[in-house]
Amino acid sequence: MRAALLLCLLPLAAAAQDGHHHHGAPRPEGTPPPVFIASTGKPFAGLMEDAMAVMDDGMKWAPMNGQADHDFVTMMIPHHQGAVDMAKALLLYSQDPELRNLSLSIIAEQQNEINLMKAWLERHAAKEKQ
Repeated sequence: MRAALLLCLLPLAAAAQDGHHHHGAPRPEGTPPPVFIASTGKPFAGLMEDAMAVMDDGMKWAPMNGQADHDFVTMMIPHHQGAVDMAKALLLYSQDPELRNLSLSIIAEQQNEINLMKAWLERHAAKEKQ
């Protein structure tokens, strides 16, 4: 039974891997990255879809070099940005004080971590050039 379940799940796992096969490759010329715009001009669900699309695109095209530290950071930056974008979307639509406070906290904390990761990348790029 367990083997049959695994055999059924293998195609799903392979398909999931195929969705992110561009890691480290440059973005094709003429294809700008998607941009998240927090606006009440879209319904909340549309904003969440946009935030996920931007995050997925950023992770898909993250520059990777095979070094775990570097690759972790380049993948986490768009991941954290996705959390920031989703929190901004919630602030546009929610009046719940607890969730608004959580969203503001997510924005502040995740943005700080993005800044730390970008600084780490700059420091380590400078070390590689020496």
